[in-house]
Amino acid sequence: MNAISTPDGHAGHGEMPTEGGALTGVAVSATLHCLTGCAIGEVLGMVIGTALGFSDLGTIALAVSLAFFFGYALTSLPLLRAGFAFAAVIPIALAADTLSITIMEIVDNAIMLTIPGAMESGVADILFWGALAFALAVAFVVTVPVNRWLIARGKGHTAVHTTGVHGGPPTKVVGAAVVVAAIFGTSVLVAEALGGDDEHEPPRHESASAMPAGHATDDAPGAVSSEAGR
Repeated sequence: MNAISTPDGHAGHGEMPTEGGALTGVAVSATLHCLTGCAIGEVLGMVIGTALGFSDLGTIALAVSLAFFFGYALTSLPLLRAGFAFAAVIPIALAADTLSITIMEIVDNAIMLTIPGAMESGVADILFWGALAFALAVAFVVTVPVNRWLIARGKGHTAVHTTGVHGGPPTKVVGAAVVVAAIFGTSVLVAEALGGDDEHEPPRHESASAMPAGHATDDAPGAVSSEAGR
């Protein structure tokens, strides 16, 4: 794809890679960019929804809506600052982020619904944050090959790349955050799974021999009621 000029006269980037490690690197960078806005909206939606006692469906609807809002915003604002008209920015943001955010949200919320107790836990519960961190990390991994496929065909993030305008935090910082989130989330879920086995062990009953004299149960073998001894 040929480079295009931005409204301020600066030339955009040249052709995107279509194969190999270079293509994978661009896909990872594009997915990290998309994940930034998606994660902001998802976290805010989950926090607000659980704090206000929304139903699972209501919380997910809020989280998805905010994820799309912030995802599109992180792509649109740098373009608007660079001088692009709003009418030109809308199709670029839609083309760059829609499929990516959709997949992330499907994967992320499906995992949150699957993990026992994740949606019911409050914002002060480590399970909530562990499950959410794990879900976002998995959503990132699942979305990378999708973006790679799109970019190889001149679609998806290519729409933004050709403008030469990029925004959001550095991808290395976001990438490091994803690694930390994956480690933290996995650790929390493993600890929860191991601890859950102990929590669900049936309580131990005291044996009849350990009970105080005169407190034998009526259904114990050989038990004699006090009335029979009179």
